[in-house]
Amino acid sequence: MKTFPIPANEILDFLNLKLSLYNQYKFVKNDPISIPHNFSKKEDIEIAGFMTATIAWGKRPVIIRNAKLLMEQMDLAPYDFVKNSSLKEIKKIETFVHRTFNGTDAKFFMLSLRNIYNQYNGLEAVFAEGLEQRIYPENTNPSLPTYTHIKNSIIHFRKIFLSIKYPARTAKHISNPESNAAAKRINMYLRWMVRKDKYGVDFGIWKSISPSLLHIPLDVHVGNVARKLGLLKRMQDDWKAVEELTVKLQEFDKNDPIKYDFALFGLGIFEGF
Repeated sequence: MKTFPIPANEILDFLNLKLSLYNQYKFVKNDPISIPHNFSKKEDIEIAGFMTATIAWGKRPVIIRNAKLLMEQMDLAPYDFVKNSSLKEIKKIETFVHRTFNGTDAKFFMLSLRNIYNQYNGLEAVFAEGLEQRIYPENTNPSLPTYTHIKNSIIHFRKIFLSIKYPARTAKHISNPESNAAAKRINMYLRWMVRKDKYGVDFGIWKSISPSLLHIPLDVHVGNVARKLGLLKRMQDDWKAVEELTVKLQEFDKNDPIKYDFALFGLGIFEGF
C-alpha cells in the first residue's frame, strides 16, 4: 500500500488539522449520528444510537433513511417502545429490513433491550459493568491496561444481550472481539455515548466510562488511511488492528485518543486519502 511522505513529527499536526475540520456539528445531518440527535432523553438517545449503529454499514444515506424508518416504527419514542409496547406492537417491526438485518433481528433486539432495561439497569450499566469483568486478562499489548479494557466491556455486553433466547441468525449482528472481530459499530456507538467536547457531535451522556478507554471504530476507510500514514502496520481490519491503532492514537492524546476517528474517517470518506 502506498504511504504518504509526511514526517513522523508532522503527523500529529496533520491529524489535528483534519480533526478540527471534521469534528464539526455541521456534518451531523449527513451522518448516522443524526438519528439519536433527534432525541433529548438519555434513554431515547442511547437506544436510538444503538439501533442506528447496529445497521451502520453500507451507504450513509441508506443507513439514515432506514434508521429513520425504524424510529418511526418505534413511534418516535424508542425507550417507551422498548419498555412498554405489547408483543403485538413489537411484531409490527418484523417488516423492517436493512441489508442482512431483518425484522426477526429487530424484534429480538427490542426484547433483549427490554430485558437489559428491566433486569440490568440499562445499556450504560451493562457496558460499565463489563469493564471490571476479568474476561480478557491476558496482557497481549503492554501499552493497554490488563483488566480495565473496553474489550471486556463489549464481550460482557454481548453475553448479556444474548442471554435470552435468540434466533441463531441474529448473533452475527453483535460483534465478538473474542473472535478477533473489529467491532466497528459497537466502538462507534461507544464513542457517541462516551465522548464529549465543545463541538457537540458526540453526546457524552455516559459518565461511567472514561473516554481514555475507547477504541477506534475501525473500518476499511480508517484502516487504509492509518496505513498510508504509517500509523497501522497490520493489514487485516480486525481486533488486533484496533488495538494497534488505538495504542498509537493514545500516544497523541492518552485522555481522548478516539477523537482522531474524525480525522481518519474524514480523510477516507471526504478526501479519498
